[in-house]
Amino acid sequence: MTYKYEEIKEHFNDWLTETEKHEPEFIMLNKDEPSEIHNRAFNEDYYIIGTHKAIEWMGDQVFKIIETIKEYEQDNFGEVTTDLSSPERLVNMYAYIVGEQVVNEWSN
Repeated sequence: MTYKYEEIKEHFNDWLTETEKHEPEFIMLNKDEPSEIHNRAFNEDYYIIGTHKAIEWMGDQVFKIIETIKEYEQDNFGEVTTDLSSPERLVNMYAYIVGEQVVNEWSN
């Protein structure tokens, strides 16, 4: 799914610019470890904070977002652990998933 891909990519690019300014050694040490970059960019902070903002962000794509999360978690963890009733958790997990693709493309 590519919903809001460009927005998430822009978020990563902004994060990368800030991190390169403040922690250039982190990028240099981990440029060949996209999983470390991905974890720092998409797992150490929330992409969206607030239920109302999350609902607006998802728009009419909520069911596709849920489907994406379920498939990803089943494939990678063997079970779904994200609270699918929490809009905030849905958006943040979806951004994490798409962020993985964004970081992998950046590292290639």
